[in-house]
Amino acid sequence: MHIVVIGAGVVGVTTAWSLCKRGHQVTVLERLDQAGEETSKGNAAQRSYGVVYPWASSAMVRKALPWLLDKQGPLKMRMPPSLDTFRFLVSTLRYAYAPGVFGLNKRAMLRLGIHSRDCFLALENELDLAFDGAHAGLMHLASRPDTMTEYLDTAALLDELGIENQLLSPEQVREYEPGMRGDGPLYGGLRYVTDGTGDCSLFSKALAAACEERGVTFRYNVEVQRLLADHRRVEAVEVRQTGGALEQLDADAVVVSAGCASPGIVKPLGVHLPIYPVKGYSLTAPLIDPEAAPRSTIHDDNYKVVSTRLGDRLRATGFVELADFDRRIHETRLDTIRASVASRFPGAADMERATSWTGFRPMTPDGPATIGRGTRDNLYLNTGHGTFGWTLSAGSAELIAQVIDGETPSLDLDAFRPGRFAE
Repeated sequence: MHIVVIGAGVVGVTTAWSLCKRGHQVTVLERLDQAGEETSKGNAAQRSYGVVYPWASSAMVRKALPWLLDKQGPLKMRMPPSLDTFRFLVSTLRYAYAPGVFGLNKRAMLRLGIHSRDCFLALENELDLAFDGAHAGLMHLASRPDTMTEYLDTAALLDELGIENQLLSPEQVREYEPGMRGDGPLYGGLRYVTDGTGDCSLFSKALAAACEERGVTFRYNVEVQRLLADHRRVEAVEVRQTGGALEQLDADAVVVSAGCASPGIVKPLGVHLPIYPVKGYSLTAPLIDPEAAPRSTIHDDNYKVVSTRLGDRLRATGFVELADFDRRIHETRLDTIRASVASRFPGAADMERATSWTGFRPMTPDGPATIGRGTRDNLYLNTGHGTFGWTLSAGSAELIAQVIDGETPSLDLDAFRPGRFAE
């Protein structure tokens, strides 16, 4: 079967890998000139299998207003908000206060996280990919005493789902991360023992190369114009190569994994995907003193900034900005990220030589990604992973491949159904 995958970010590339391993002929379409160059390019570099959760929670709503008013707060919004921003916020509020929805979605996302870790380990055991990857755990710091109380509740849920974790004292935190010599407040931490790291962009490029060796065709600098379909099936994908004429690619099936571009591709076919581009920032700097750098991933709850070790580099990431597709990089956001690194890992990296980045996470208002069959028999969706695309990509790729092949998925996909937003 010839399957067209739209999008060569980490979700699209892992989907292509899962499909080609099952013997399908696969063509991947990407509007940029390489794989992993959009949301996958400069993300937090953490594969946080035990941390995935929906943002649509009443607890998050209570924190939102103080964060908006705090100059260094992690949440920012362009004022006045656009109609798209307003709609996304209203939808998020509806899910945040719907009885029982948060708990069900969180458990579903965590189960997908566990499954994705298994899929990553199998993939890395099969392929020797160079992407500064590791599975040395992830740590959430506690900058206030009450945060440790919250971590007790989190640890109980992790125990229930069989996710290995450790509640740590300040001394134990520093034993695991001896490079953390800064003066930031510290009352302990919660360690997710089996979580991982890695450069998502490097991984996407390396896996794309492995796919090509197995016969997958990647077409870059190609814009998808529309899906040509009747009431039952997608017959072809209409595309335009940069500077070229329109052409049609016949397909037995189509998988849309185009991140924030996904809604526009499927809307003409009656698929409603309320995916919003949640903006984030990162700085990637060369290490000066490797002994003073994090060993793995550290989430600084004081600044809401994640610092990750990537070989001889440090990646620091933060902010949730609701500003539609505004790609401007605000220096004040980067200053906050620098302050977090200085408070935890002073002297570790040359932040003056850091490369800045901003990108858009494809966020659904309820939290889970959209994985499953669309409004045509051969249209499939694997998109909307939000901040957890890197983490969940390997697992969701295997699940959509199972759906396409008519198998019973390894996990219950009810929380990820494409049609849930129309109900």
